[in-house]
Amino acid sequence: MVTSESRKVFLTGASSGIGLETAALLTRHDYEVWGTSRDVLRLPTLPRFHPVRMDLASFDSIREGFAMALREAGAFDVLINNAGDGAFGPLEAMPAEMVREQFQVLVDAPLELIRLALPKMREHGRGVILNVTSLAAQFPIPFMAPYSAAKSALSLFTQGLRVELSNTSIHVVELRPGDIKTLFHERTKKAVAAASAEEQRRMKAAWDTQVRNMGAAPPPERVARVVLRAITASNPPPVLVVGGFFQARVTPLAARLLPPRLLECALRRYYRL
Repeated sequence: MVTSESRKVFLTGASSGIGLETAALLTRHDYEVWGTSRDVLRLPTLPRFHPVRMDLASFDSIREGFAMALREAGAFDVLINNAGDGAFGPLEAMPAEMVREQFQVLVDAPLELIRLALPKMREHGRGVILNVTSLAAQFPIPFMAPYSAAKSALSLFTQGLRVELSNTSIHVVELRPGDIKTLFHERTKKAVAAASAEEQRRMKAAWDTQVRNMGAAPPPERVARVVLRAITASNPPPVLVVGGFFQARVTPLAARLLPPRLLECALRRYYRL
């Protein structure tokens, strides 16, 4: 639990979407927030907000940026691994570097930040680590296999870390957003490849489904409110799901009850494949 005496938060991906709304909400509640972006000029100007330049694709940038922020803060009571991006296309068309970058940004970078933040949390005997994964960790998005796999890996790392730290007062929380109305989809990288007419149709169907979902998705403020509740709770739930009613309520139930073959069939129908 983060009390009024302990209000220092390190947040990745604070320049837009969920990260920006989380930074704004936390600073309004008197938290000191160190927020990151590759371009500090894109970060907001807010009271109690401290901009941090950080490129999650570079371990050197991660270590340098965190060390600078840690010198200013002294310690962080909360680490929120939020930043991420996506890559879309058939796997055989994705350059190896594109796939590696997905795992670097979505898995390796959060784990490095956890390694950097944990010693001070252990020293102080408290803390919250909140990893933003995705419903794609349970329901992989067609033509976004590396993204889905990376989010699934972070999900399992979060579960494992929670067990490791179960004898401490450091809480580890996984937040799984469904579709949220942000610029994530627009900024998703695309791997272009020659494909048959049928394969082009299937890719377009999958992409168009995501576009429709984004149009009807809830705003990122909803996720920010869940983050605030999680970091102030005395015993936060291990997993939190945020999204529209179908994604937040129905799909987790389906994941528990349906056999894998039926789940795959439902995914194909959902994306019109």
